[in-house]
Amino acid sequence: MIMLMAVLVWSITLETCIARRGRHWRHNHRSSSDLSDSLSSKKPKSHSHHHSSHNNNHNHHHKSKPKPKPKLKTPPKSDHTKSPVVSPPPKVQPPSLPPPKGSKVFNVMDFGAKGDGKCDDTKAFEAAWAAACKVEASMMIIPPEYTFLVGPISFSGPYCQANIVFQLDGTIIAPTDSKSWGKGLMWWIDFTKLKGIKVQGKGVIDGRGSGWWQQDYPFIDGETKLIVPLNNSVPMPIRSEFDWKMPSIKPTALRFYGSVGVEVSGITIQNSPQCHLKFDNCVDVLVHDMAVSSPGDSPNTDGIHLQNTRDVLIHSSTLACGDDCISIQTGCSNVYIHNINCGPGHGISIGSLGKDSTKACVSNITVRDVAMHNTMTGVRIKTWQGGVGAVKGILFSNIQLNEVQLPIVIDQFYCDHTTCKNQTSAVAVEGVTYERIKGTYTVKPVHFACSDDFPCVDVQLSGIELKPVQERYHMYDPFCWQTFGELNSPTLPPIDCLQIGKPARNRVQSDHDVC
Repeated sequence: MIMLMAVLVWSITLETCIARRGRHWRHNHRSSSDLSDSLSSKKPKSHSHHHSSHNNNHNHHHKSKPKPKPKLKTPPKSDHTKSPVVSPPPKVQPPSLPPPKGSKVFNVMDFGAKGDGKCDDTKAFEAAWAAACKVEASMMIIPPEYTFLVGPISFSGPYCQANIVFQLDGTIIAPTDSKSWGKGLMWWIDFTKLKGIKVQGKGVIDGRGSGWWQQDYPFIDGETKLIVPLNNSVPMPIRSEFDWKMPSIKPTALRFYGSVGVEVSGITIQNSPQCHLKFDNCVDVLVHDMAVSSPGDSPNTDGIHLQNTRDVLIHSSTLACGDDCISIQTGCSNVYIHNINCGPGHGISIGSLGKDSTKACVSNITVRDVAMHNTMTGVRIKTWQGGVGAVKGILFSNIQLNEVQLPIVIDQFYCDHTTCKNQTSAVAVEGVTYERIKGTYTVKPVHFACSDDFPCVDVQLSGIELKPVQERYHMYDPFCWQTFGELNSPTLPPIDCLQIGKPARNRVQSDHDVC
């Protein structure tokens, strides 16, 4: 009996030990090899409620009813097992890969551009353009949050496909070392002979032009002689952040030449060495919702410059510069400008025309719904003595002025030199209408200086209300010379100098000189 009891106790103890190791004897127990594989794939889990003398595992259920894994508490590690604090890896630019075959989108970053504002990205831009140029209705992308240093570059297109979009959302900056410009270039970014080209986006083109500006001091505009400070003070020259001398030929920031169907929208062009945006020999031009920004004393920095260009619409833009907000040169016709905010600058000008005895023809120009503030001139026509041709069919309407020095100007004796030779021939001015020109002036409200041999004719005035604001300049009454037309309503101040009707005699241009 004693022996039987001893065997029974020994059996119970043995079963308990085996159960604690997680291996009950089941009707369908696994083979020893399966058990060995299972044990080698499981890590032991310690639990505080088990006896400290054993490394016990959880009991396993049948395979058909797996028990969900409980959340494991990470056991505290000893000092020698603690993971070191690792800083996040630096951002690494992925290797440049060409766009997939058949793509219509070409990002300059895929062609090796760095976009750090230090490395020269000119070649990457050229490569991206070369790819986009081959695909009709393609898009070349300059992405946001990057600054691209780009030297003088030409996006030419005699063999390019049509309707390419230049999507500018980043910033493009010009080089400031004289070596990049050689002996001088006429433009920085140039689009030539394209059909259906769009430059759009929210990006910036920064010409960083102060290195050129200081070389043009003092800058003389033809109307500067009419503005006499009360204390004869002279403005200080612009100081440059650059110590070296730049080339005497200054580049235009963005130029379009010989192109059809051009659109510029959304972008900002700033601090150009010379003109900010130029169109030459273009047809069907649209500019809207863009901005120009440079200091009011930056010389020769026209906002938008039109030359030999027709069928133009410019609207809903803000232009601040050191010269004409918009300059309309020879060969321009069918130009419509409206809803422009201009200032500082020299207003909106037709001309200068006829320099060096050249022929100039400008016709069918409308400028309306414009606000000007702190500009030198408001709406102006300027021609050189000795020129030939004509300016005709001009309308200036609903122009709001705030402290403009010379709001209304026709000057057929324009000269931006100290002295100019007197000559009899002139670019004829006829059919110019001024209506609802209102606001304040600080020097002279009207200045009409027309040629003795080719007087200004058919000048129409109505709704002129200009009030003086004494600032720091001598002030003058309206001035007219050889100017003929009509006063269609009372004016403020009275413009009694305008001669009503037509001149008794007027020299007739030769067939060669007529536009």
